[in-house]
Amino acid sequence: MTKNIEKLSMTYLRHGLMVTVALALIALMVMQIWYLDLLAPIIVSVVFSLVTCVAISQIWKRVAQSSPDSLPTFFTAVSGFRLLLALAVMFVYYLVDNQDSMLKFFLVFIAFYFGMLAHHSIFFARINNR
Repeated sequence: MTKNIEKLSMTYLRHGLMVTVALALIALMVMQIWYLDLLAPIIVSVVFSLVTCVAISQIWKRVAQSSPDSLPTFFTAVSGFRLLLALAVMFVYYLVDNQDSMLKFFLVFIAFYFGMLAHHSIFFARINNR
């Protein structure tokens, strides 16, 4: 069972990396087509996606191995934590950057956020339905 959990954790990381790379490539393509300056929002969004993906993968692995009965609590806590972290990242970006680029940042960041949210939901829905 432990090997299966570790394998699923690595699969979650691999899929999260693929989703992040796909979203980054789409954002870079949009940046090139419409001549927009989206490099900083893309970098911040990629870092946010990768950090949350790695953290969720590692925490899920430990919770699934040590106390699988508390997985529903884990899923609720992860959703709240990800939302609070996203709000904190947007607030810090608002403080650091000028207000003209905030809309562009928000649109790029929310695309990454929803992409990772969809990845998380689909992945763990499939695991729980086994």
